[in-house]
Amino acid sequence: MNTVLVLNQDYSPLTVCSVQRAFLLMFLKKADLISGVENRQLRSVSDSFPFPSVIKIKYYISIPYKGVVMSRHNIFKRDGGRCQYCGTSGDLTIDHVIPRSKGGKSTWTNLVTACKTCNSKKSDYALEKVGMKLLKPPVKPSYLTFLKMNTGVYRDEWAPFLNPKRASA
Repeated sequence: MNTVLVLNQDYSPLTVCSVQRAFLLMFLKKADLISGVENRQLRSVSDSFPFPSVIKIKYYISIPYKGVVMSRHNIFKRDGGRCQYCGTSGDLTIDHVIPRSKGGKSTWTNLVTACKTCNSKKSDYALEKVGMKLLKPPVKPSYLTFLKMNTGVYRDEWAPFLNPKRASA
């Protein structure tokens, strides 16, 4: 509950920060409050301020690459720290769905989290050949999906900025 969605000047999502950081940005007049948490206040000795939930930066911040970097850490995060073959969460590694020896590339759609047991069982074979199936197909997460995964929080007041389709439905 102590995270704040930070929007760029054009209302596109930038990141998530702490309430303290959001308050500092507003206090220094670098950001505006867009949405606050009802029935919560930030208090000082003599004042009270709205408890921020969504803020907007006053000056546009150009971000040259707004994608998710493919790394072991981010693949584990995308897959929820679970083997994509059996669902276990222990002794994890990375597996190429289509083995490299068979032309498989190191891409978001070909790498999954796997436990060492399933990785050894699959070895250098196609899934069908060893009778294994993926729990869900590997996909490249969008920046917004990754933002939600990293925060572990999703608030209804964030919906218009993270899910424009959901908010208009």
